Amino acid sequence: MKSSLIKLTAMLALLVAGGVALAQDIQERTIRFGHLNNPDHPTSTGVKKFAELVAAKSGGKIKVQEYPSSQLGNELQQQSALQGGVQEMLVASTTSLAGIVKEFGLFDFPFLFSNAQQADAMVDGPLGKLLSAKLAEKGVVILGFFDLGFRNVTNGKRPITKAEDLEGLKLRVIPNPVFLETFRTFKANPIPLPFAELYGALESKAVDGQENPYAVILSSKFYEVNKYVSATNHVYATNPVQISKRFWDKLSPAEQKLLQEAAIEAQNYQRVVSREVSGKAVAELKAKGMVFNDIAPAELARMRAEVKPVHDKFAASYETNVVNLFRSELERVSKL
Repeated sequence: MKSSLIKLTAMLALLVAGGVALAQDIQERTIRFGHLNNPDHPTSTGVKKFAELVAAKSGGKIKVQEYPSSQLGNELQQQSALQGGVQEMLVASTTSLAGIVKEFGLFDFPFLFSNAQQADAMVDGPLGKLLSAKLAEKGVVILGFFDLGFRNVTNGKRPITKAEDLEGLKLRVIPNPVFLETFRTFKANPIPLPFAELYGALESKAVDGQENPYAVILSSKFYEVNKYVSATNHVYATNPVQISKRFWDKLSPAEQKLLQEAAIEAQNYQRVVSREVSGKAVAELKAKGMVFNDIAPAELARMRAEVKPVHDKFAASYETNVVNLFRSELERVSKL
């Protein structure tokens, strides 16, 4: 009997060491997980994968309920609900986080990255960790970063082949100072609108166009209300996986570990899916009737140079140590 007890103790120690939580450390919980995109979008795929992983890791005790398509409110409303502890989880853009920790605006600087691997290295690295730590002090914990992809301009008037083609266009942008300043630099007329209102604004011609990754353009059926899609690739958009700190602090260490592990596994899965979808989306948009055009590398370089003052203006208002880290990290990832 003594031998059996020793074996059982050793087995339990191995289970705990291997990251398998004891049953009493996991309580019955339901997590409301909101986002802005439609159920056929890669963001939703990532949320579903997270829900599946959490159910498996918790033995079915923790249930994740998805609320897509802005069902829990627009981005800023959900962000506020998260800080207040009314909503448990959200995946949305870094742009809304800039209203809480303004240095998140660094991720919205135009023309930072040449590929998604550079962006991953930036958000997964020291800068992403530093900004996440600052955000936790404001009531939001970051568990990972989903891929949204490079943002591109669509509109109903003309192809964008050079900076001058943006002049005078009424473009919906995320309510974010960096985005507004970027498009004002190109003499466009940027109009901040919640995403949930965008399709109607395009349909009524209250705005001429908008900018989003290809997968969002396809999933949201913007091809029905815009004719032209141009490969501006002006900003890489990452979507932080967020959890309310008020909710997080109620969890046991085992539950926190479980959710963190599930989030990273879901993040890695979602990034692959999102980039596969983006790679196919252009052909589908063209098949739906959109007119697609690339932009010559020389013109993109000219646009990049034109918005350099935007970088300088906002960097001057951010914490110096954060900006210095951003610049060193940008130099590091640019070699990838």
